[in-house]
Amino acid sequence: MENLAVATSGLTKRFHQQVAVNAVDLLVPRGAVYGFLGPNGSGKTTTIRMLLGLIRPTAGHHRLLGKAMPDHTGNVLPLVGSLVEGPAFHPYLSARANLVRLDSVDRHADPRTTKVRIDGALDRVGLLAAADKKYRAYSLGMRQRLAIAGTLLAPRELLVLDEPTNGLDPQGTREVRHLIGSLADDGATVLISSHLLSEVEQVCTHIGVMHVGSLLTQGPIAQVRAVSEPKARVVTDRPQDAARVLRGLGLTDVVAEPGLAVGTVGAVAAEKIVMALVQDGVPVTGFALERPSLEDLFVSLTGEGFNVSG
Repeated sequence: MENLAVATSGLTKRFHQQVAVNAVDLLVPRGAVYGFLGPNGSGKTTTIRMLLGLIRPTAGHHRLLGKAMPDHTGNVLPLVGSLVEGPAFHPYLSARANLVRLDSVDRHADPRTTKVRIDGALDRVGLLAAADKKYRAYSLGMRQRLAIAGTLLAPRELLVLDEPTNGLDPQGTREVRHLIGSLADDGATVLISSHLLSEVEQVCTHIGVMHVGSLLTQGPIAQVRAVSEPKARVVTDRPQDAARVLRGLGLTDVVAEPGLAVGTVGAVAAEKIVMALVQDGVPVTGFALERPSLEDLFVSLTGEGFNVSG
């Protein structure tokens, strides 16, 4: 348990007759960037709110940074920074003034170091030059980065970020992604809740996949993706003949489309595929092995598209 930043056992939340989170066993290793994935409505935010003590679980228990919660709340939560359901700041105040107000309600914060810590947090997220600009004039990306700055006013061992790139344009998304990477490089464990699969693939070391309140799978991202087998993609002007050869080799789920034949490789060696096609006289103008995306993985686990729980 000491090697885990987050560990839950049977964590469950019911709202009347509705089960929002169903017996989730979440394991987040220390030092990981853990992508907590699932469509909107799959139970991610409810799970995060239970982890942070914002709502009580109906059943189950959890530990943060190796300590049982809520017994050690007073010792653990000062080491946890969180952003849940978007930033909330006073629009008429500057970024700096907002952080001063936020810091003033932290009973663990030393008022003698407020300015130094706020400047350090703003610099860390690239907002020091815009520190005196009013919050209402900030772009969405700047607002998200300011919210993350609020989690960095004190040293944190664990950061819990709920949809940190939600609503951002590509530039804002890149800014937040790079920031998350730098925080992890400094030794923090980062738990990111997201429904943006492509973003998670670029920054996370581990993932957990939620669906209708249940955790379907979790682990190192490469290990989880390895569950789904790669597909061979053959570009040819004779797709039906190519599909016949692929089936003969033992590939499954073979599909022929105009100019293309695709099949699941299984245990067949890639070099044998091209050789067999050439020996059969099938012209090959392009060949690739495609690893399944996270969305492909989700579909293979549930039989449904990723937005079904929205």
